Amino acid sequence: MLLLIGSFLILMLVGAPVAVSLATSSLLYLIIYGVAPDIIAAQRMIAGVESFPLLAVPFFVLAGNLMNIAGVTGRIYAFALALVGWMRGGLAQVNIIGSVVFSGMSGTALADAAGIGTIEIKAMRDHGYPIEAAVGVTAASATLGPIFPPSLPFVIYGMMANVSIGALFMAGILPGIVMTALMMVTVAIFAYRKGWGSDTPFELRRLGSAALEIVIVFAFPVGVYLLHAAGLSVNVAVVLCLVVLIAVDWYYDFSAVMALMTPIILIGGMTMGWFTPTEAAVAAVIWSLFLGLVRYRTMTLRTLAKASFETIETTASVLFIVTAASIFAWLLTVSQAAALFANFMFGLTDDWWTFLIIVNILLLIVGCFLDTIAAITILVPILMPIAARYGVDPVHLGLIITLNLMIGLLTPPVGMILFVLSRISKLSIERTTIAIAPWLVPLFIALAIITFIPQVTLWLPTQLGLIR
Repeated sequence: MLLLIGSFLILMLVGAPVAVSLATSSLLYLIIYGVAPDIIAAQRMIAGVESFPLLAVPFFVLAGNLMNIAGVTGRIYAFALALVGWMRGGLAQVNIIGSVVFSGMSGTALADAAGIGTIEIKAMRDHGYPIEAAVGVTAASATLGPIFPPSLPFVIYGMMANVSIGALFMAGILPGIVMTALMMVTVAIFAYRKGWGSDTPFELRRLGSAALEIVIVFAFPVGVYLLHAAGLSVNVAVVLCLVVLIAVDWYYDFSAVMALMTPIILIGGMTMGWFTPTEAAVAAVIWSLFLGLVRYRTMTLRTLAKASFETIETTASVLFIVTAASIFAWLLTVSQAAALFANFMFGLTDDWWTFLIIVNILLLIVGCFLDTIAAITILVPILMPIAARYGVDPVHLGLIITLNLMIGLLTPPVGMILFVLSRISKLSIERTTIAIAPWLVPLFIALAIITFIPQVTLWLPTQLGLIR
């Protein structure tokens, strides 16, 4: 175990990529100790990616890339500006609302930070906000991406933990709302203390237009329900409502109705049983293509090719980490590391509160050094059986793990959001870290609520019958 973990840490310290570090340390362990034939390494790596749920990875990544090139991010920003731009600290509030909407399409924190975050930071800087404030609120709001459905980390966790991905998606909605509220309160406090004013004048017409867009979006499922109650089949009702929605949006040219429809289509489709979470990823791609090629007509063959190549690169990176982490996690089990850790935990406490506090501390530390996908793949096989003995629901554990690792993306030495925002804002890593630090407070409060009040996570999937 010392060789396995020690060689991995040394390789990480000398700057080797995470996947290379995982694969090399695993091969060293197999060669030196001969615990299994060499072919086992290849078999375990193949088994790590031979999974139907993992097909969602490239499709959700592609959907996020297509939304970016279709100009959807600009429309989301305009919608959020009309909705909350008149508040004190308006553009900071816009930053948060924009991330909430975009998180219903991208599923990743990095896509949020690099996509809509670029627009938000520039706008806040142009309106006289300190660059540190712009970077801080953008970093905090980017963590919403994998909490609201759809979520790439939830797909990986669901595969590793053998948990319903649909249940995880539904479980993320209330925690996401809690996080949004805490961030907006934090912005209000900063605005009061630093004298931030509004960034657009209050116009009842603009606010009414934004509110109307929300009403139209939520009228869609209501219309489907009423038509179905009147005797139409669900499929016919959906088609009729969708045709009416598209016609209304086309005529009035709303800013973000079609973008706001993305999570409605995905969540509604999964709830109605029309498609699995994996198939929902394909539906997201089809909807993105419709918006870019038909509705907004902003996509070209060149931008499509660019989005496709970016998706291939991201998918290859993610799946390489999954394959390498799969063999590493298996060897941790073979070397009795999981059993030793379990015995250590049970020797410390028999209280689930204390267990979750220790897990949070462990995950916060791990998140500072490991990529999210690698951390999930390595830690889930270790933590799942221990959590089960403490009576912690696996869906609840999935939210705790994901949020901790999202916080890890904001912290040095390997926080990817930290590096992305440093590049966008042209601040040093040190200044970016200091800028983000105050915005960790609402995230830690949200983490405490989600950890110690399981009902926040479990209520919605329980009501929908996804878990018992």
